[in-house]
Amino acid sequence: MQHETGITIKDFLKKQSISKAALTDIKFKGGKILVNESEENVRYTLKSGDRLVVLFPPELPSSGLSPEQLPLNIIFEDEYLLIVQKEYGMNTIPSREHPTGSLANALVGYYLKHGIESTTHIVTRLDRDTSGLVLIAKHRHIHHLLSEQQKGGDVKRKYLAFAEGEISPLNDTINEPIGRCSDSIIKREVRADGQTAITHYRVLSQGKHFSLVELSLETGRTHQIRVHLAYKGHPLLGDDLYGGKRDRINRQALHCFFLQFTHPVTKQSLTFTVALPDDMKRIEQGMKKS
Repeated sequence: MQHETGITIKDFLKKQSISKAALTDIKFKGGKILVNESEENVRYTLKSGDRLVVLFPPELPSSGLSPEQLPLNIIFEDEYLLIVQKEYGMNTIPSREHPTGSLANALVGYYLKHGIESTTHIVTRLDRDTSGLVLIAKHRHIHHLLSEQQKGGDVKRKYLAFAEGEISPLNDTINEPIGRCSDSIIKREVRADGQTAITHYRVLSQGKHFSLVELSLETGRTHQIRVHLAYKGHPLLGDDLYGGKRDRINRQALHCFFLQFTHPVTKQSLTFTVALPDDMKRIEQGMKKS
């Protein structure tokens, strides 16, 4: 810690992006700041050779979030975060229509079973019927650090989708604002008074009636990919909310297959990819045969 000699713990922790709220929690909710194994406060001035350890207080799940023992397809786990492949048909968090069975319920159950003192910190969410990779922080501070990466565009996700029709041009950016439909609390649409929404896409292959598309987002609006492709006249297969037909698949054919970010503690660049789920694989196989 020779480069930090002469500054207070408070100033050092600020440089590590530990927020004032987190410091307050450490002080009043059971956390500790240790220097050379002795407890100190944030006014302590660091000296060469000091070993600083910050212990965040244990977190409790929300009282309204019941633990459930549901299967979790864990792609990666360490003491700071989890990467899970979510199946379609599972909410990320509970909703009024689906108060149980969510990824959040499953995480609370998993934490309880394995003695992890935390609540749910889901960094990247997916719609109920969208499958694929989800990034989860195990602690509030890690969530904060990953959220800062998100704001800077450094948490990168890519999606695969099957959309109706032959899309042209084959590579393009859709920059159209998205807002809530005036007659629906669920449905979104492109509208002049909406929020900025930017989607990049490239067509990977095309059949007679639909296209396989890779997409990435600059913004994270609700239903963004679904709304933008429907606006272009190419709704996702199975997405009946936005005009997609359900003759080949009974949910929107959308899958988050790629996730890349910098580990907030080790600073290592991490990249994860997963294959298409079976229902989308069948569509791909049908495209190759046609």
